[in-house]
Amino acid sequence: MASDRLVCRECHRVNDPDNETCDACNSSSLTEDWAGYVVIAHPEDSEIASEMQVTEPGAYALKVR
Repeated sequence: MASDRLVCRECHRVNDPDNETCDACNSSSLTEDWAGYVVIAHPEDSEIASEMQVTEPGAYALKVR
């Protein structure tokens, strides 16, 4: 996971740097200003996913500015 990736300000999903919209929620509010991430493979069994309100597998930023 490279630090040049973009993160959605709405759902915190980590996206490829060439994306113009979020893969998960289609928001165009993407930023390079984020820190830390977690990869959630099975959101239905994950306490972290539940706390973050994540329902789809993927990589999510922990802190988005």
